[in-house]
Amino acid sequence: MPSRSQYALMSSKDRNMVLFICFSSAVAFFDFLIYLYISDIVATAFFPVNSDPNIARLQGLGLFAIGYLARPFGGVILGRYGDIHGRKPILLISLLVSALSLLAMACLPTYAQLGWLAPALFILLRLIQGMVFGLYVPLAWAFVAEHVPRQYLSVACSYVTASFFVGVLFSNAFFMWLSNVMTTDQLTGYGWRLPFLVGAVLSFLPLLAWPYVKETPFFMVMKNTRPKDYVAKPLSLLFKQCKHAVFIGMMLTLIISSITSVIVILLPDLIKLRFNLDTDLFGFSHSLGIVFMVFGCVFYGIVSNYQNFGKVLAAGSVLLIAMIFAFFYHLQAGGDYILIMYALLGFCAGIIGMMPAIFVQLFPTNVRLTGMALCYNVTYGIVGISIPFGLGYATTLVSFSPALYIAFIGFIGIIIGLYFYNLPEFKKIDHII
Repeated sequence: MPSRSQYALMSSKDRNMVLFICFSSAVAFFDFLIYLYISDIVATAFFPVNSDPNIARLQGLGLFAIGYLARPFGGVILGRYGDIHGRKPILLISLLVSALSLLAMACLPTYAQLGWLAPALFILLRLIQGMVFGLYVPLAWAFVAEHVPRQYLSVACSYVTASFFVGVLFSNAFFMWLSNVMTTDQLTGYGWRLPFLVGAVLSFLPLLAWPYVKETPFFMVMKNTRPKDYVAKPLSLLFKQCKHAVFIGMMLTLIISSITSVIVILLPDLIKLRFNLDTDLFGFSHSLGIVFMVFGCVFYGIVSNYQNFGKVLAAGSVLLIAMIFAFFYHLQAGGDYILIMYALLGFCAGIIGMMPAIFVQLFPTNVRLTGMALCYNVTYGIVGISIPFGLGYATTLVSFSPALYIAFIGFIGIIIGLYFYNLPEFKKIDHII
């Protein structure tokens, strides 16, 4: 077991490691969200010109959805590699493959230049990037959790989660700038390449600090103490001995993915279906809500360091349910205080910042990445593909549909919170099977 005391102070190396992962995480989210912002433009470049704009939009969304389909396969395969060979080598693979795939996308010929081979190559690269991204989020949480002293576990993981939304904010700002400096014709002609190029450059930047990145202490202890004739445990053992952890992990991911998908990504479009608000003010309100979500992630991470996880999760879920209904009732009344309401909603949604600290403790060290990647990507894939269409259709029928769905997710949070409240605290995160 790691020799450091449970009550050791976080060293400067640990703090630098957290900053390194946070920067890489913000970049990873920017990379993955490129398609969401310019999906229709990318579709125009890589598919035959179609007079129906809805077809072009569906083609673009299809490219975005492909990334979700690839994530479970990449997460499990690469996670398995990381559990056997180490967190550091698989982190290097993730950063390199993501950067190289983006660089290749930026240089790809279009459909007009290469015909059907162009979309085929783009889809292949999109699948590769989706596979890598499928591991990155669980890997970022596990990498930080296995580095810092245990009493900083929750707050360190919350910093990583908050950094994901910093990446979303950067995406918002970047594509707002891009749409202001380029015309639609320029974006369609060559401007669509710029986000991929910027993403590739940003993805290469963390590699400058690579000589200072160390393998996690937990993995090193496991590696050094296992017998010479050690053979990796079969994947079936994960389901046999950790099926309870898999179920809880999927429930935690359901909460994380639902709140992220609805409040961070989909809510502006869903609200526009039924409510009339000033576009500029609403766009600023959405960004402000994400800023406060960053604060909320850190807040809940700090609070759960000192309070029972279950109690904080249950209370935070109640606040989220109350806030989402207050938000929609306020929209129905005219939305005069949309800035304040969006900020409060974002802060309450920051409850997801405390969940990774429990997530990483569900699985033993030698199957942690595989278990987390399986739960995270299977659940996120289902939510990421079904919720945009299902909730979009439901909102056309009932304007409060997003609030009802988030309330349902909040009730799941309350149930899980009460469950953990009645469990003893986790004693170790370094056990193995």
